[in-house]
Amino acid sequence: MEHKWRRLVSYYRPYLGLFFSDMFFAVLGAAVTLAIPLIVRYITYNVIQLPSNEAIPIITRLGIVLLVMVAVECFCNFYIAYYGHIMGASIEHDLRAEIFGHYQKLSFTFYDNQQTGQLLSRITSDLFDISELLHHGPEDTVISLIKLVGSFVILFQINRTLCLVTYLFIPLIACYALYLNKKMKIAFKENRRRMADINGQIEDSLSGIRVVKSFGNEHLEEEKFHVGNERFVKSKRMSYWYMALYNSGLGVMTTLVTIVVLLTGTGLITAGLMAIADLVTFLLYINNFTEPVKKLITLTEQFQNGFSGYERFLEMMDIEPDIEDAPDAVSVDQAKGDIRFKNVSFKYEEGQDTVLSHIDLKVQAGDYLAIVGASGGGKTTLCSLIPRFYDVDSGEIQLDGTDIRKIKLADLRRQIGIVQQDVYLFTENIMENIRYGRPDATDEEVIEAAKLANAHEFISQLPDGYYTDIGQRGVKLSGGQKQRLSIARVFLKNPPILIFDEATSALDNESERIVQQSLEKLAKGRTTFVIAHRLSTIRNAQKILVLTPKGIEEQGTHEELLAKNGVYAKLYENR
Repeated sequence: MEHKWRRLVSYYRPYLGLFFSDMFFAVLGAAVTLAIPLIVRYITYNVIQLPSNEAIPIITRLGIVLLVMVAVECFCNFYIAYYGHIMGASIEHDLRAEIFGHYQKLSFTFYDNQQTGQLLSRITSDLFDISELLHHGPEDTVISLIKLVGSFVILFQINRTLCLVTYLFIPLIACYALYLNKKMKIAFKENRRRMADINGQIEDSLSGIRVVKSFGNEHLEEEKFHVGNERFVKSKRMSYWYMALYNSGLGVMTTLVTIVVLLTGTGLITAGLMAIADLVTFLLYINNFTEPVKKLITLTEQFQNGFSGYERFLEMMDIEPDIEDAPDAVSVDQAKGDIRFKNVSFKYEEGQDTVLSHIDLKVQAGDYLAIVGASGGGKTTLCSLIPRFYDVDSGEIQLDGTDIRKIKLADLRRQIGIVQQDVYLFTENIMENIRYGRPDATDEEVIEAAKLANAHEFISQLPDGYYTDIGQRGVKLSGGQKQRLSIARVFLKNPPILIFDEATSALDNESERIVQQSLEKLAKGRTTFVIAHRLSTIRNAQKILVLTPKGIEEQGTHEELLAKNGVYAKLYENR
């Protein structure tokens, strides 16, 4: 726990100037708030007793002092509201940058077991709760304690009896507020759950809008949304019930304190035990001790939210990347492209079946290797091991004779270009989507890559050419067009090793023909791995590998494998 606190406090370090200035103005503002009623007491207790010719100059001077103090209090409140939040936002920025950078380092194994929504909540709502705690926690604690303790000390010196009577309300206010705070917390949690349900349902419906409309099920989606929306209103009704009780109850208690102070003070004045000026002072101080109680209670909830968010943040940050550079990793500028699998075995997680077992394979630089086999045979897994999306359990994979685990990860992945069946395009224009292959490329280089990928012609016909907005995930483009953009990316990257993961299997015949031409042009002179679904596209491969759960069953050219009349021949017959 001590380690967690030290680590949490360390996030203040870059902003110590802001932190201490924020605390200074918080203390100054609280002190001014406590001092103003004392000046009022002095005026009502002493000054009004003086002759008018003496009283007016004093009242004028004190009036100016009060105006200055009000200005100081205003500035203090502005400073802690603005710069305090700036500090909180800056810390939130640092936390977000830290966790986002950490996300980038985690491997596919991690993402295979995570929900995107959960990861997003860690980087948004959790971090906001942490920053609110780091900003408001110290500030509100100091202000509340100064006002609470300061008011008690001042009022106790003025009139002990009335002070004790007044402060007897604090336990009552605290218990009431704590009870309803817990109720509100449960209700607000339920609100967030209901809101998450609605958001999930909306996302699901809008993401699948084409399916919804194709089945004519808009009314069904509206009904599902209506049910969720009604549940949300129901949960909101409960939270607003508790909120109304909380605010109205505390308002009543503050008024009751005023009434009790007024009645008790009047009795003490009548008995000659108290001056009217002291009663006025008590009435002015009522807000100074009821408001801190409410603030401290709110702070307890803020602490719970903030610290639990921080613990979730630490849980994520403490996950060690399972794929990273070895201490003695070497740099590779330009690889030749020789790939060697030496007795490689792999399974995704402990307790699961082995996907690849004792694979031995040698691919020379510039070779064109096709990998075929039934679904689940490990074709994609085999290729995913080359860029170290996953690490082998045993054996090793070599690039130009060096174990890939001894090569710097960034350098290794720079040598490999991947064209997948499921193309991911960013919500950018075409120019930026292609430039993703090499971010420092010029516009001319991007256009040249598009020409090589047979994409320039269709891009030129779009309304804004290369600057056309293609929608989320390239929704405005056809499958073949998206695939050619992904090929253009790889042309721009210009790597010595290529992986085509069933890149044409989801395309129609005409699109497949154009994309196939682009792929063949791209593969020329490069070490190429092709995971093939349609066997007709790999007949001319230099070598075909038949991969099954047992391992490499067969390898050879198309004609050699047909002649064997084995697994490949059966796959080809059933194509």
